[in-house]
Amino acid sequence: MSNSAIAIRYAKALLTIGKEQGQVEPYAEELSSIAAVMSKEDMLRLLLDSPTFPVEKKSAIIADVATAMKLSVGMKTFLGLLVEKGRIAYLAHISENYRSLADGLSGIVRAKLTSAHALEATTTEAIRSGLEKQTGKQVVLNLSVDPELIGGVKAEMGGKLFDGSVKTQLKQIADTLAKG
Repeated sequence: MSNSAIAIRYAKALLTIGKEQGQVEPYAEELSSIAAVMSKEDMLRLLLDSPTFPVEKKSAIIADVATAMKLSVGMKTFLGLLVEKGRIAYLAHISENYRSLADGLSGIVRAKLTSAHALEATTTEAIRSGLEKQTGKQVVLNLSVDPELIGGVKAEMGGKLFDGSVKTQLKQIADTLAKG
């Protein structure tokens, strides 16, 4: 089974439990926070990924981390299962898949909006509103600034790129001139 199939399977299972318990969004937040800790803490990740380190000790470590982070009982149980089954290395992918599935359940789509300069709130709201009209779903924007765009914006959403940057327009003009 491929890595992505494993991550999707666990994400779907947790989503099912989350729906039953009314904990879909809290589980998404907890998964995201523990995945962030795992990505930052190399020693923790190495210990939990190590095939030679005893499962009992891995379980104790993840239980201590979960308690320190004040994670829910359901999330502690889920993390314990991942350790027991040797799937803790998939945590970041499980978290990504879970967020995507939870968003789909809630009618939310996430978009990355990159601009050459920081945008005013009214501009950001107008873009978000336009994307919502286009998709028919609630749009959550992740904003970033990239001065190399020169001007304009790029929006990435659902695997599609909407590029209205000056940089891209200049490149298209240069390509056209080069052909002609």
